Amino acid sequence: MSWFKNIVPPGLKKIFKRREVPDNLWLKCPECDSMIFHKDAKESLFVCPECDHHLKVTAEVRFEQLLDEGSIDYIDCPDVPVDPLKFKDQKRYIDRLKETREKTKKKDSILIGSGFLNANPVVMAVHDFSFMGGSLGMAAGESIVLAIEESLKKKCPFILCAASGGARMQEGILSLMQMPRVTVMLQALREEKLPYIVILTNPTTGGVTASYAMLGDIHIAEPKALIGFAGPRVIESTINENLPEGFQKSEYLLDHGMVDMVVHRKDLRKKVSNIIDILVNKNNNIRP
Repeated sequence: MSWFKNIVPPGLKKIFKRREVPDNLWLKCPECDSMIFHKDAKESLFVCPECDHHLKVTAEVRFEQLLDEGSIDYIDCPDVPVDPLKFKDQKRYIDRLKETREKTKKKDSILIGSGFLNANPVVMAVHDFSFMGGSLGMAAGESIVLAIEESLKKKCPFILCAASGGARMQEGILSLMQMPRVTVMLQALREEKLPYIVILTNPTTGGVTASYAMLGDIHIAEPKALIGFAGPRVIESTINENLPEGFQKSEYLLDHGMVDMVVHRKDLRKKVSNIIDILVNKNNNIRP
């Protein structure tokens, strides 16, 4: 058919030229398989309009959804030794890090920054699940410590948005050491009577759940988020018993006293703002 292409007028070729469709034009809901137009997903705060499933979002989106527009001031994550254990599984850890950074355009799994939430100054640290499952390593631990130091400096509340598979195995004991380091810093917050608010999103598991993610003054969970230490399948295979329906989901944890409230994403900003007003402002006036 090459002869046919040669006789087609150039103008006609332009009319029928295949358009390039952006890869991120549509999102697929992992819960009900509905296709969601990206613009509609953004307007609905990345909550599926069909089944109300809360989709995973990037750390930048979390900042934009929670903090006042134009107030966000990101803090550079500190530099830490890269691959100190020279770890290698199917590939070298240093190569895996490089590939993940190129793919996500992020330095590591935590984004930190300060800003205002309904005119109240706050400091935030947000796990980004797209970077190696939001895993906790030295860079992430150092970033959270730096964010808490900023909170102490500004004497304002500290907010953590957790979404993690736990400690990063490629950094071994060095990743585990980040849990007590962050815990010590949280005690400094407590001594200064500065609120520590935790927002638990899907999923929050492993060492992050076993340490600083469950040490907040207030624990807020998004609907149907998986929150726990080991996953349900691991627990079932260990105890050889079927788990209760909804086990380790937000609503189950609320019924059993593990979280303070389950809040829909559309109500999250207002709820956190009201909590800060109650805990920080002396007149305790609730903002509208």
